[in-house]
Amino acid sequence: TGLSSGQRVVTIQKGLLHRVRGSHITLWCRVSGYQGPAEQNFQWSIYLPSAPEREVQIVSTADPSFPYAIYTQRVRSREIYVERLQGDAARLHITELQDRDAGEYECHTPTTDERYFGSYSAKTNLSVIEDTLSVSMESQALTRAEGDSVELTCEVSKSTSQHTHLSIGWYHLQGVGDSNAEEILTLSKDFVLRPGASYTQRFLMGDVRLDKVGNTTYKLSIRAVKPSDQGQLYCEAAEWIEDPDETWKDISRKRTEKMSLTVTSLGKDLHVTITAAESSLSEGDTLQLNCSVGAQNNRDRLFQVVWLLNSTEVATVGPSGALIWKQKFEERARRGQLQAFKQSDSVYVLIVHEVGLMDQGVYSCSVSEVEKAPGEFQSIQTKLSSDLQVNVKPIGYSMHLSMTTSTAQIVAGDALIFLCEVQGTTNPLSVRWWHLQQHQGPPALVASMERDGSLTLGSAYQDPGAQGSIRLKKTGSSTFTLVISNTVPSNSGSYRCEVVEWSRGKSWTQAEETLVTVSPLDLGLSAMLISRTASVKHAQSFELFCQLSASYALEGMPVSVTWQFHSKQHAEDYQELVRVLPSGMVAWGTAQPHFLKKTQLTKAASSSRLLIHGATADDEGTYRCEVGVWSRSSPPQGQPAAVVKSNAVGIKVSLPESKLQVATKESSMEVAPSTHATIECRIMFAQKNALLAITWYFLPPPPAHATPLQIVRANYSNILEYGAEFSSLTQRSRFQSQRVSSDAFRLQILSTNHGDQGSYYCVVEEWLWLADDWYKLGEGESGRTALEFKLSGKHLDVGKANGSISVREGAEATVGCLVRGARSPASHVSAIWFHGPERSGARPLLHLHRDGSVEYAQGSRAGRLQLRRPAAGDLSLTLRGVEAGDAGVYYCQVQEWQPGGEGEPWALRASARSGYTKLATLPPESTVLSRICSSPPLLNFILYLPLVFIILLAIAGFYCYFRKVRK
Repeated sequence: TGLSSGQRVVTIQKGLLHRVRGSHITLWCRVSGYQGPAEQNFQWSIYLPSAPEREVQIVSTADPSFPYAIYTQRVRSREIYVERLQGDAARLHITELQDRDAGEYECHTPTTDERYFGSYSAKTNLSVIEDTLSVSMESQALTRAEGDSVELTCEVSKSTSQHTHLSIGWYHLQGVGDSNAEEILTLSKDFVLRPGASYTQRFLMGDVRLDKVGNTTYKLSIRAVKPSDQGQLYCEAAEWIEDPDETWKDISRKRTEKMSLTVTSLGKDLHVTITAAESSLSEGDTLQLNCSVGAQNNRDRLFQVVWLLNSTEVATVGPSGALIWKQKFEERARRGQLQAFKQSDSVYVLIVHEVGLMDQGVYSCSVSEVEKAPGEFQSIQTKLSSDLQVNVKPIGYSMHLSMTTSTAQIVAGDALIFLCEVQGTTNPLSVRWWHLQQHQGPPALVASMERDGSLTLGSAYQDPGAQGSIRLKKTGSSTFTLVISNTVPSNSGSYRCEVVEWSRGKSWTQAEETLVTVSPLDLGLSAMLISRTASVKHAQSFELFCQLSASYALEGMPVSVTWQFHSKQHAEDYQELVRVLPSGMVAWGTAQPHFLKKTQLTKAASSSRLLIHGATADDEGTYRCEVGVWSRSSPPQGQPAAVVKSNAVGIKVSLPESKLQVATKESSMEVAPSTHATIECRIMFAQKNALLAITWYFLPPPPAHATPLQIVRANYSNILEYGAEFSSLTQRSRFQSQRVSSDAFRLQILSTNHGDQGSYYCVVEEWLWLADDWYKLGEGESGRTALEFKLSGKHLDVGKANGSISVREGAEATVGCLVRGARSPASHVSAIWFHGPERSGARPLLHLHRDGSVEYAQGSRAGRLQLRRPAAGDLSLTLRGVEAGDAGVYYCQVQEWQPGGEGEPWALRASARSGYTKLATLPPESTVLSRICSSPPLLNFILYLPLVFIILLAIAGFYCYFRKVRK
């Protein structure tokens, strides 16, 4: 619909199609409206019901590597092939349909057009159903005189759930080979009788008929047989189904065994022939001999028939039908073992039940035509048949047993197929299959089949998952097949076929044995990863090869290959890059998505190749491959039966060399308090297309801090990130980084104060865009710039004595900071308290500004800190509720500020640092005495105790007094 004459159109056989398992099926596909060469290519795929969204490639007219692994062997053996009908039409053949072939088939034609226009594929559905058609006919040998009638019956049945029709036909063979078969009469699928060319006239005259005489029984009647009817006859039935395109298709066709028909010609002389249904017998079988008399007008003539064995008379059937046995055969005839009778005007029968060795020899029949004379019959003529040799084999000696196997060495999961064929007997047979593992004790019964066809599985084979799935069947009358599917290594060993022949209450046994080996899938399984280079330059391509080997052939085995990667930038274990499943489907991992767009992947039966284009730093790391193998007999689902990991191969990606140079000259500068300061960072050389990131660091003067503190970082996108000590709103507004030219950065410090004294430097990073991301090529560090304050030279007297105190946790501690000497009444004092584990690692704890406001450092102990009398020059710090984390070194930095003239800012006139106080914490007390001392009511109560406690009371009082003195 909606296609113009210039559009490509692909059409496929209309579905849903129903076809029986084991049959040869075809699907046609055509393409029209195409451009390009007259010969178009066709690609066939299937979408299985278990995964309707996943395409599984089957066969292509252009690409031999097109089939997925599960179809490779079937395509190579031409079990599946494409027949080209003409340049733009083809037909898919599946010579032996399997259950797994059911699904939605797609025919795709690769484009040869200048542009995409139209449809390039078409789909149809195929359903695989069971073959339920059954055809049978009694196997027999008939002899008829010319002009006699013959009737044959054929049993035909089906149980297909779909609506189907049957056709039944009879065929005649005179020569050798089925190609010479001649149609006698057929009942078509449309219920129309259709005679063969040679039988049309006789059908119209009513001499040839086909009738349905029961639900499943069809009878062929031939009246007045002719010599041309002699030969072999068989019945053939076909089951037909109507396809969606309203055409009928025969989905199953079967024929019966052949029966023989002998027609004796009529003439003036007698024609005598002797035949047997079976001339080679075993003891206990039944022998039936037919003596056919060919003569004109048999009904009006009288015959006497004598049966002979080795030229010795056995019995005589007289003209009136009277039967006379020779003396040596009378006893057997009375027991019913021998029978002789006239079956028709032209056929005489001799039957020997339970033949013995004495019954073998040369049989013949003598026929005499007689006429009735007064008181007796008078012979007119006598004819002797040709000799017929009948052989009788002793039971138990005629049976010959042979055992074969599909292969003596397989891998786990493959099927073991054993064939046990019996020749030389038609007696009932039973069979037992035994399994003997090396050094594992007596043989174990696998399965048995009795004479009546009943099956029994051995105890070790009741569970299909333990020793594989067992199937035992009988093909024909004397061939037994044992199939062990889904084999495991424990199926290795010797298998014995034991056949028992039964006759007249006796049995004879023969056995054959063969040795098989079932190798585990991990036997000799290994994977080796190879790389042509271990180091690649940025943006170059590199490839890795995963070579798989095993002690068995990997061709046709379901194999998955998983490529794994361990990045140097992450501490995690190997991450999955990509996995190629046995079906050929590719599944990409989510941990490293950047590989998806630049990786090329190929997979063969025993190798896989990973080609990565445009290497980047993210590709640097360690690679390996993991190979999983499933058995051939089951779909590759879940975890593989065997897994092996390859060696690891490291790949290093070299980035372009950095050319960055930063000025490293040391410098110093002196500024007045509350003024602005500018620190410069100059770039001597950088690549033109590179972006620069800069980080400013501050190193306080010793011994305050030995570790540089990050002030602010401006990345290559000029996004600012302040360090922890400079992240407050006040600090962010005072410290500002800016780029003033292509080769110069500046750090502006506004309203400098005493805490800004120290060294400043920058670290510059060079970043370059490479293929897919920004990469850091290198960095350079500038020289240090020392910042110092110009002071008036006035001395500020602050206590310099060092000391140490010990305080129990939970108690209160005070560290001193006292400003001595006279100060101008107009001056103000500011102070910064520092705390750290050691002198060199101290950080600000609180800041007392000159206006009397207090600023606490982030995360400090603000609720437990108190300054004593700042206005009086006593800047001592009290810590309430001392904790273990309060231990360390404390000191203060004090500044004296003088007001400037009218309109001028305050000026720093002097600065001094106090001595160091080391605080040690002690665990809290929990003794009885300490509790008594801390509870006056309890102490008063003790005073009233008897004299016996006076000594204890005195000790307690002395202890309390001692503690008070210490405080």
